[in-house]
Amino acid sequence: MQPTFTRGLELLLLFVLLPVSFLFTYPILLKVILTVAGFVYILVHLKRSGLLKLKLPNRSHWKPFWRETIIKLAIVIIITSLYVFWMAPDKLFSIVIKKPYLWVMILFVYTFLSVWPQEIIYRTFFYNRYQSLVQNKWLFVFINAVLFSLAHMFLRSFLVQLLTFLGGLLFAFTYQKTKSTTLVSIEHAIYGNWLFTVGMGEMLAFPTAD
Repeated sequence: MQPTFTRGLELLLLFVLLPVSFLFTYPILLKVILTVAGFVYILVHLKRSGLLKLKLPNRSHWKPFWRETIIKLAIVIIITSLYVFWMAPDKLFSIVIKKPYLWVMILFVYTFLSVWPQEIIYRTFFYNRYQSLVQNKWLFVFINAVLFSLAHMFLRSFLVQLLTFLGGLLFAFTYQKTKSTTLVSIEHAIYGNWLFTVGMGEMLAFPTAD
């Protein structure tokens, strides 16, 4: 088969059919096996491509990265704080106040067991493997964000779909500019951990302070 067709089929299987299949009822063990098999397949490809090595970002990227991230974070803080205050004022910073140890645990687990795997799959692997299939870089960013949101569809939450789509756009833009898994993982962790901190954990299917 032609490389373009093969990669297109691979994309369809890994990033569309697999996450959509989680909406259907079938043995959880099979879902776990399929997920692990897909992740191992991606890791093997990244290893062969030399993309699993921990690399520090180019020095020229650090200053603009932090400047842009701080600005975007300030916007996220304002919008989400107002949202929680309006929709569920009792949840505002409740996990930090009531269950600080759980809050710290969530930050740690989310950062290392959720953020990093998501970024090596949806940015490092996705860009390395499929960017040549789409000539328009902005269309590619949009596709990446849509598929990133699709991966969270099993949570059956419109809010999660919306946030992951918007986050997917931000992370794709960052990776497109820097080609750094480290920087995009830092950005992802900052925004995601803030959402738990401000009190959106229950809305995002995470433990709450109740």
